[in-house]
Amino acid sequence: MPLKNTYTRRKFVKSALALSPSLALLTACSNPADSHTTIRMGVTSRPRILDPRKATDALSSRVNRLLYQSLIDFDEQFLPIPSLASWQVISNQHYRFTLTSLAKNNQFHHGNPVTANDVAATYLSVIDKDFGSPHRGSLKHIEKIKTTGLQQVDFYLSKPDPLFVGRLVIGILPADLIAQNHSFVDKPTGSGPCQLVYRNEQKLVLKRQDNVRIEFVTVKDATVRVLKLKKGELDIIQNDLSPELLSYCKQQPEMFKVISNKGTGFSYIGFNFEDPLLSNIHLRKAIAYAIDRQTIINKLFAGYGRLAGGLLVPEHWAGTSDLQDFEFNIDKAKYHLKQLFLTNSELKSAPRSQGINAGGHAKGGTKNSSNILELSFKTSSDPTRIRLATIYQSQLAKIGIKLNIQSYDWGTFYSDIKQGRFQLYSLAWVGVKSPDIFQYVFDSKAIPPKGANRGRYRDNIADSLIARAGQANSIAEQADLYRQLQARLQDTLATIPLWYEDQYAVMRSNITGYQVYSDGRLDGLLTTMKT
Repeated sequence: MPLKNTYTRRKFVKSALALSPSLALLTACSNPADSHTTIRMGVTSRPRILDPRKATDALSSRVNRLLYQSLIDFDEQFLPIPSLASWQVISNQHYRFTLTSLAKNNQFHHGNPVTANDVAATYLSVIDKDFGSPHRGSLKHIEKIKTTGLQQVDFYLSKPDPLFVGRLVIGILPADLIAQNHSFVDKPTGSGPCQLVYRNEQKLVLKRQDNVRIEFVTVKDATVRVLKLKKGELDIIQNDLSPELLSYCKQQPEMFKVISNKGTGFSYIGFNFEDPLLSNIHLRKAIAYAIDRQTIINKLFAGYGRLAGGLLVPEHWAGTSDLQDFEFNIDKAKYHLKQLFLTNSELKSAPRSQGINAGGHAKGGTKNSSNILELSFKTSSDPTRIRLATIYQSQLAKIGIKLNIQSYDWGTFYSDIKQGRFQLYSLAWVGVKSPDIFQYVFDSKAIPPKGANRGRYRDNIADSLIARAGQANSIAEQADLYRQLQARLQDTLATIPLWYEDQYAVMRSNITGYQVYSDGRLDGLLTTMKT
């Protein structure tokens, strides 16, 4: 894979959306003097795992980027580029990485320089079965890791993996502390631009190399976050605001600045393909045509989003903008629902009293005397997700589908989804850069716990395209196969693609230098200042 010599950070774009009515709830608040050496970001929950070998949630991964450096990064097409190291492809099963520098800025926080031994120790611990890293599966083809001097490390694979370089995104940890079973979760020690100062349940404090402090303050309620921003108790909020709150902030230009960038997070509605109703493509198409996605983006997300086609955004090297679009069309939705009734013998003869059982599955048929079809939709208890579910419920009612909403705390909801206890649900994939996500999500062999094929989707053509793409020898060949795969997933409606939510930030007017990145990373905090 060719190396790129430069890397330009994604530029944010300013929003030009129309303002909505402000919130009467937010009244004038005091603005106490604040230290110019502390930047406070309000977050919905605290970063939990500060060991990059174990972190899987978005916020922890983003904070870990500030604490640790990885071998590679990605350009704007999501192709890997050098970070700590450049690389050579010696063969399709042998990769050599050379650290770019042993200078002071590549030192760990405890003083040791970053060397090839640290790289080897980090990845050997990740692939160690006893360590239990959730990232072990993506690195399963590593057969041997060998260092040559202080700056060079070789990876040997058990089989060719054209996407291998893009998998090496885990922050590098010092080998001496790994050998001591150091708790990086409690005391992270990396070579990143920030160091941990303090943490508890409410706050995480980092320090930049210029001694500016970055505080992540946990404030679960969105309205309270905006109130604290107005009072000067917070400086920046990124995402997770209702359209009313966002509109309110945009109407206060003397106090707030709002910036945004196109996002890469893929929101979707998932189906249970083992359900006797949802295995019928006519029902899936009826649902897809009945949901007015653009209106939801405009109203619920205040226009901060764009319609999705494939799981990968169009600007991705394997993305596509040519997929068939399931536009909002009530007539088409009703046509496919009628075809479902005509072709499904269980629905033709279903007793009036049948409905949804406790697990969320159809009991052989759910058509009642008024031709109303009842389906179950599971979601988390997050207010925005419940609000979305009620919109789907209202829109589907117009074609004769009654959506029964079941909301649960995150743990219960996620457990049910992984175990297949649902008919319909909605989630999002965030931070996706490597197209190996398709094998993890849609391959027939990736049913949980072996992967994230939660809908139990099975398609021989999709499986073949996934396998061929994984064995392709060139980026061009891979890109073509992944585009064919995304077209197949759309044709079979493996999921309903909804939208890519934009990334946006609201900050106080005295904040300068902050940028919003399309993948949600928080690197903008490294250049943020107060005036």
